[in-house]
Amino acid sequence: MPRTEGDTWDLASSVGSTATGVAASRALATKQPDPLINDPFADPLVKAVGLEHCNRLADGERHVEGHPMLDNQRACEQIAVRTRFFDDFFTEAGAAGIRQAVILASGLDTRAYRLEWPAGTVVFEVDQPRVIEFKTRTLAGLGASPAADLRTVGIDLRDDWPTALRAAGFDPSAPTAWIAEGLLIYLPPEAQDRLFDNIIALSAPGSRIATEHMDFGDSANAWLDRVSEWSKSSGSDVDLRDLFYTGERTPAGTYLAERGWDIAVRTTAQAYAANGFEYPEELATLAADSGYLTATLK
Repeated sequence: MPRTEGDTWDLASSVGSTATGVAASRALATKQPDPLINDPFADPLVKAVGLEHCNRLADGERHVEGHPMLDNQRACEQIAVRTRFFDDFFTEAGAAGIRQAVILASGLDTRAYRLEWPAGTVVFEVDQPRVIEFKTRTLAGLGASPAADLRTVGIDLRDDWPTALRAAGFDPSAPTAWIAEGLLIYLPPEAQDRLFDNIIALSAPGSRIATEHMDFGDSANAWLDRVSEWSKSSGSDVDLRDLFYTGERTPAGTYLAERGWDIAVRTTAQAYAANGFEYPEELATLAADSGYLTATLK
């Protein structure tokens, strides 16, 4: 179903179901004999949501030998590259003395529970109220405890989330580590700019941002069609083309650099190589120079 103004979702529908799919990939990677990543909460969270195609992915039943995304080994490598990038971002920020972190559109992200946070770190999770409530309740039922001072903020990012964040105890005078993982493509171009404007207004010097670097060149439509095709073939009844916002937008790196942030980009090919993986040729052709971005406010 196409997006509409003010639409909402849970973790079994619309945009929320994609968060469950990402968690299912983390669950699969965690289950391998020599795990590429370790997210012990991913599998029970996915199973609690109950989407059949996500359960099958988490259990390794979606395997298609040699497929660039549906081959289990390749699926595990892809999610390991992505997960490690954002994990390392928070680890490095903590080592630099940052004690405030914000996870935007947190979905089934469990970093507040599974990372080793420095003492005194406060982690804020921002997402739709139903998403926040489900994850918090399910993890509590598993006996899981946050590894940092976790503050959840149940609000739509299209609403006044900065006020809600401040009300939860966010300190705009302290350096902050922000992540927007798998978020930007689900925002209209003007909403992406507004998101960054809000982050900038809340960021003290020394703050950092990590997100995707989207640079598909002339292959953007082909990438969208292929990713949607792969999602459908895995059993999902959600057409990703209904969820993504296309059209011209200012790249995140350009937008932030113009506003005084220092930018560093790691292409997906570079991220694969850094982890010792071979980047599938078909993905390399579609993704062009896309990858991961970090920005720092001096």
